[in-house]
Amino acid sequence: MYAVVRSGGKQVRVSPGDIVNVEKLAVETGATVELTDVLLVSSEAGTTVGTPVVPNARVICQALGEGKAKKIVIYRYKRRKGFSKKQGHRQPFTTLSIQEIRVG
Repeated sequence: MYAVVRSGGKQVRVSPGDIVNVEKLAVETGATVELTDVLLVSSEAGTTVGTPVVPNARVICQALGEGKAKKIVIYRYKRRKGFSKKQGHRQPFTTLSIQEIRVG
């Protein structure tokens, strides 16, 4: 069984037991998180695609912690003008452990 959920503007395919990184959520470490934007659910019985979400479907997760992604370097340069600008960014994320997928 797996599901596709939307979190932080991105779509993630999850199964029970998976550990995934999503955009930073305002939750404590160890707290239970319920993701309700479930776009697709697939099981042995078949696949259900939402319009846009599957009604009464949710994914139960546990927050394992927070972190920052690998640094991205932005370098701007204009030739012959003596202009260059270097900037860096590290995107924060929350690590979730998928406990179960509930439908209905």
